[in-house]
Amino acid sequence: MLLHGQSTQLIIGATPETDLKILTLSENLYNKYSLKRVYYSAYVPINNDKNLPAMITPTPLLRENRLYQADWLLRFYGFKSEELLDETHPNFNNLLDPKCDWALRHLDQFPIELNKADYFVLLRIPGIGVISAKRIIKARRETKLTFDNIKKLGVVLKRARYFITCDGKYYDNIKYFKESFINENLLSLEKSSYKLPINYSQVSLFNPSVEPSKEDKVKCLTGNI
Repeated sequence: MLLHGQSTQLIIGATPETDLKILTLSENLYNKYSLKRVYYSAYVPINNDKNLPAMITPTPLLRENRLYQADWLLRFYGFKSEELLDETHPNFNNLLDPKCDWALRHLDQFPIELNKADYFVLLRIPGIGVISAKRIIKARRETKLTFDNIKKLGVVLKRARYFITCDGKYYDNIKYFKESFINENLLSLEKSSYKLPINYSQVSLFNPSVEPSKEDKVKCLTGNI
């Protein structure tokens, strides 16, 4: 049982709403009604009702996962639904997680200098999560950060390296700060690391025992957000 707040569950894929509409609804539920949690459940066809998707329709587990990733960004990273998606991009990228996809579409805001950026700016960098952002803020009060330092702070450099500088320097002398170069490398990383676990279970409002662990929530099955 969930205490100190109400939750709800949205079925994904049974009706034609876009990810933008679903995420905007979730954001409004959080902001206007202080919901504790919105759960997402990929629709599983169980009958041939004419008002529902055909029985052969694949269960959209990846889409469910993307919505959980975006939901995490709304609640803990300071993002707005209108930043992650818009009418031009109404659905999440199947190939990249929402944070990486957002960063690629906003390269004008990068690279970010880790020794100067505030907490909420740090949270927008792929590969930096809530814990590592707090560690960066604390550590740089005592020393100027280097790439060797931030490895020890939990930053996932395999993602973050394309979006940051330390003391004005790029990681490993990266010079090709272009969308095509970064996209190609992130896609390669995603393909090598993304795999739903064999014992993957849909999260359910009515079965809180299968709620993802803290680690799963942060990594969202694909690595650090």
